Amino acid sequence: MHDTTALLVELGSVILGLGIIGRFAGRIGLSPIPLYLLAGLAFGEGGLLPLGASEEFTAIGAEIGVILLLLLLGLEYSASELVTSLKTQYPSGVVDFVLNATPGAVAGLMLGWGPVGAVALAGVTWISSSGVIAKVMTDMGRLGNRETPVILGVLVIEDLAMAVYLPLLTAMLAGVGLAGGSIALLIALGTVGFVLYLALRHGRLISRAVSSDNPEMLLLVVLGLTVLVAGVAQQLQVSAAVGAFLVGIALSGEVAEGARKLLTPLRDLFAAVFFVFFGLSTDPAEIPPVLLPAALLAIVTVFTKIGTGWYASRRAGIGPRGRWRAGGTLVARGEFSIVIAGLAVATEPRIGPIATAYVLILVIAGPLTARWTEPVASRIQAALAGRRKTPAPAGGQPMPSHDDLTPEHAGRDSD
Repeated sequence: MHDTTALLVELGSVILGLGIIGRFAGRIGLSPIPLYLLAGLAFGEGGLLPLGASEEFTAIGAEIGVILLLLLLGLEYSASELVTSLKTQYPSGVVDFVLNATPGAVAGLMLGWGPVGAVALAGVTWISSSGVIAKVMTDMGRLGNRETPVILGVLVIEDLAMAVYLPLLTAMLAGVGLAGGSIALLIALGTVGFVLYLALRHGRLISRAVSSDNPEMLLLVVLGLTVLVAGVAQQLQVSAAVGAFLVGIALSGEVAEGARKLLTPLRDLFAAVFFVFFGLSTDPAEIPPVLLPAALLAIVTVFTKIGTGWYASRRAGIGPRGRWRAGGTLVARGEFSIVIAGLAVATEPRIGPIATAYVLILVIAGPLTARWTEPVASRIQAALAGRRKTPAPAGGQPMPSHDDLTPEHAGRDSD
């Protein structure tokens, strides 16, 4: 078969298959990410039906998918929202980093991957999936809950931290050493600060320059600007993904809203291609040996994410039930974990299988923990409270518990 014909047949089959998978995932209420990864494993080397002709095209599509993922993420936030989140949520961000990056770093060192592999795996376990979490909260009707701003605040801090983490990881993967890594970090910090300043002071001017009443022109300008900035950022060792994220932050108002509507279908298409491509690059035979460490890492980081949500919600004055809901909602990992593993897999190939297994576990567990963490925790607390009740003295009234002695505290922390 001619190379071009083979490319069209394979590419058409992959895209059609992704559409069918996405519809099936929607029917059963599951994120399509694990199914995309499984499809990539099935079509990759060592899979059921390896692809050959379309591999190069799929790799380019995967790069575009990462860029669009980060661009759309940046469009969700304004510069003022990011600054506000930094001011109010940074303690929760620090706790989130310590609790969730540490297990990945320790596991990377225990597996013998060295500092670079440890830093990469720390990122995989640290960052929650904004896309999966947003969908879960929407499906469960929790967007109006008191804990929702806390969850979004933690996600914003994580997303902004990526603008620093990704350039640092990229420099480490390139083996540029401490001096080169420090320069890359300074460039990243300077770039983020400069973009935030421009967006805060001159955001309207930037948006006006990009704005167009013609959807076609708006799409071309925004997409062209994003890919150009991503390429320049990659050349500066800042990471193409970070460049796309910063473009999204710089745009605001009607321009951001219009670009979001136009680019979301493209984002979904190329993001699906990205997840498939990551699966293609992973040999399915390498996953069973790492299932146990991936499962152990998943179990540990389920509890650390729940702890993060509990702490962040407690700081916001939210009651116990809302704290449990926030913690359970933050468990899901997804796109960012795969992006980080995709960057690191060329230097540390062993991270691919364990990251795939880890994300598969938690992207499925995430919606379950979001739904069941609070009911299960409430039942456990009620059972423990029942055991702690002091028996009534003979012939008298039950002795009051501590809560009975201080009724004025009841209900102070609203759920």
